[in-house]
Amino acid sequence: PALAAGNCVIAKPSEVTPKTAYLLGKICQQAGLPNGVLNILHGTGASIGSAICAHPKVKAISFTGGTKTGAAIASQVASQFKKLSLELGGKNPALIFADCDYGDNFTKTVNEVFRASFANQGQICLCSSRLYIERAIYDKFKGALIAKAQTLTPQDPLDENSQMGAIVSQDHLTKIKNYITLAKQADGVILCGGEQVQLSGRCAQGYFLQPTIIENLPNDAVCNQEEIFGPVITLQAFDNDEQALALANNSHYGLAATIWTNNLTRAHYLAEQLQTGIVWINCWLLRDLRTPFGGMKHSGVGREGGYEAMRFFTETKNVCIKY
Repeated sequence: PALAAGNCVIAKPSEVTPKTAYLLGKICQQAGLPNGVLNILHGTGASIGSAICAHPKVKAISFTGGTKTGAAIASQVASQFKKLSLELGGKNPALIFADCDYGDNFTKTVNEVFRASFANQGQICLCSSRLYIERAIYDKFKGALIAKAQTLTPQDPLDENSQMGAIVSQDHLTKIKNYITLAKQADGVILCGGEQVQLSGRCAQGYFLQPTIIENLPNDAVCNQEEIFGPVITLQAFDNDEQALALANNSHYGLAATIWTNNLTRAHYLAEQLQTGIVWINCWLLRDLRTPFGGMKHSGVGREGGYEAMRFFTETKNVCIKY
């Protein structure tokens, strides 16, 4: 969007995942993009990222990443009055009602909720990590999730049959395992997973973790309030719409939520009341890049996508002529 609006861009990818940005730069060179229009700089946020934010010729900052880093960037650029767009963390709720079997297909709902929870090993800011399930189907839905999780085993990502790859780094794997330990200390019940997986061959030293499902944690527990960003979800039962809404909104984050129900009136009411920038109903991660994308509360500032992106990457000017 920044390029489409006529800007030159300096992009700094995460130092943990530099390769895709490098390949993007190569593709743009091959496509004939003039030198200096897109510049990809590799390095840490503390060095390269901070320098980009501090430079007076950089007029706008668009950042996607962790909430703590976003807060540091906001503090750094505030005195310079730079335009700022922050797409930050999430602790996304899924509200699953007894009438979630749209099309009389309970398994389809389970599969979609499971995908929303564990896609890319849970390393997507939009993943569902807090599952609130209506009590009437709690045991049935929990059992179906566990059964599906037990069939999902991390494999070499180059294996065409692989459905689950690695955690992004050793440090992040340690962080996720520490959250699982905290859950146990808070009397959480590990229903499945929770253990590191050792593969053979070229992935023998890889950072693989089983999909992990936890219950019996209060809503104010650390694992229900802080972003884990891994293949870890928590389950809680609710009895009515208002309780589900209260549990979902009890978070500092407000990025995305999903609602699973056949009751369209309920879906519209909850979608309006949920304190999230995105609400998916009976689906997850359906994206049209023309629509607004972003979060509330600690999940960010501003919106991306469509006209929202054009407004951010341009400056509106009022020119008035008296004839």
